Amino acid sequence: MDLGLKNKIVLITGASGGIGAATARVFAQEGAKLVLHYGKNKADIEKLLKQLPLGTETLVVAADMTKEEQVVTLFNEAVKKFGQIDIVVANAGIFPEEDMAIQNMDTLRWDKVISTNLTGAWLTAREFFKSIAKNKTDSPSLVFVSSTAGVFGEAGHSEYAAAKAALIGLTLTLKNEITRLAPQGRVNAVAPGWTWSPMTEKFKSNHQAVTRALLTRPLRKIAEARDIANQIMILSSSIVSGQVTGLVVVAAGGMEGRVLWDPSEIDPSKA
Repeated sequence: MDLGLKNKIVLITGASGGIGAATARVFAQEGAKLVLHYGKNKADIEKLLKQLPLGTETLVVAADMTKEEQVVTLFNEAVKKFGQIDIVVANAGIFPEEDMAIQNMDTLRWDKVISTNLTGAWLTAREFFKSIAKNKTDSPSLVFVSSTAGVFGEAGHSEYAAAKAALIGLTLTLKNEITRLAPQGRVNAVAPGWTWSPMTEKFKSNHQAVTRALLTRPLRKIAEARDIANQIMILSSSIVSGQVTGLVVVAAGGMEGRVLWDPSEIDPSKA
C-alpha cells in the first residue's frame, strides 16, 4: 500500500539510536527524504547511511537538543536544504540504567534527563511549528516517542517517567494548536515498552530480567526497533492516519499494570 510518504521531508531526532535508525530505514524504503539528527554518535550515523536505499536524499546534522540555538540551527539547515519539513519524529532521549529511588536522586540527574527528554522534545516541536507557520506546510505530522514509563510509571526512574508522561500531555495539547497553523496537521505519540536495540541487546542473556519484563503482557515477546518504527511511520502517514491525532499508541505487547503470567509460563529464549 502506498503510504504517501514518497518525497516527504522527514526530520528524525536521535537517528543514531536503535528506534531512530530503524525509523530512518522504514521511511527511506518509502522514498522519503531524511534529515538525520545525532548528538555524539557520528559513527552510528555513518553506519546508518550505508544501510539506506541507494539514492536516498539525506542531511545529517549534529546538535545538542537541550541547547535552544542548536535546535534552531538544525531546523534552519533542514529548511535550507529541502525547503520545508513535512514530518518530525521527536525521538532523542536518554535512559539512565541505574535504578535510583527518588530520595537518593540529586537534581543533576533529574535536570539532565528532563532537559534531554522533555525540553529537547518541546524545543523540537516549537521549531517545527514555526516552520509550519512560515512555510505554510500542508498536512504536517509530529510524532513524539514517549514510553510505557509515562503510562504506567517506572520505579527507580522517576525523572524518566515524568519526562515521558509530559510528552503525552504535549501530544494532547499540540494536536489542537497545530490545526491553527495547518488544518490537516496532526500530532501523535508512540509509547514503546522494552525494545531490543543496540542499547538493550546485552540483556537478552539475562533470563530473569526478560521474564520479569514479560509478566505483564499477553504477547510474550519483546519488540524489535522496527516494530516501533512501523508504528511511527503509520501515524505519520496522512493516507492511513489522516483522521488520527492526539493518539498515544502503547506499543508494548498489550502491557498492563498487573502480572498476567506465572514465571514458569515464560520462555525467555523466545522473547
